[in-house]
Parts: sequence; structure tokens; C-alpha cells
Amino acid sequence: MQLTMSLKSLSFTIPAASLALASLVVTSPVLSAAQSPAMAGDAARGAKVYQSNCTGCHAPDTNSVGPAHRGVYGRKAGSAPGFAYSPGLKKGGFAWDAARLDAWLTNPQAFIPGAKMAFRLTSAQSRADVIAYLKQGAAQ
Repeated sequence: MQLTMSLKSLSFTIPAASLALASLVVTSPVLSAAQSPAMAGDAARGAKVYQSNCTGCHAPDTNSVGPAHRGVYGRKAGSAPGFAYSPGLKKGGFAWDAARLDAWLTNPQAFIPGAKMAFRLTSAQSRADVIAYLKQGAAQ
């Protein structure tokens, strides 16, 4: 028996004899950002976190320093009408889902090098709450 894992472009195989050690590695904090979308988010709490952390640059219906957020969940990255996105986001080629929003809110610059947004939401629970809020339509 063996376990094969792939993380982005890193792929490796672990022999059965080493699986006990592998279980210690898999629980490392490096994977915590990828695991947090599974954390239950609360949209009501997310609205409060959004209000206190995001509205300096974003609004549900109006582009400002950042793009409008209504409908961002499921929307193609870099496609809000009338907003001047960074080249990386324009070329993103993906739709915003919980995992991508979590990675973005954790560290936008690491997720899309050259992204304009520098703000990071460090709390996994706060990210899950904001994602739940955005998923419900960002203040529909």
C-alpha cells in the first residue's frame, strides 16, 4: 500500500511504512488555508466582518478602490464591469468559489502575483463567515 499526494505542482509517493509519519505532516499548519473553506461560515457574522474590514475599498454594487462584490461568488475572476483589474486577475480564467476566495483572502499576492489587493483576512473563521456572506449574494 502507498499514498500518492499532489499539492499544486509538487507530487510525491509515500510508502506504507511511512504513512504514520505522513499523517503528522498532513496535519501541519501549511494546509490550514486550504482546509478552511470546509469550516462552517455564518453569513450574519460575515456581514459584520465585511462591514468592518472590506467596505473601505469595496461595496456590494459600486466599484471603488476594489470591484463591486454583489454576485462575486460564482463570477469569473476579473470580470466585474467597469473595474480596472490587475493583469493576473484578468487572465485568471476561474470563477470565485469558497476555496479560491479563501486563498485570496488569506494572501491575495500569493494567490495571484501582482494583484492590487494587499489586505489579508488572517482569521480562518472570519474568512469562512465573509465567504458565506458573499455566497448569499453580498447583501441581497
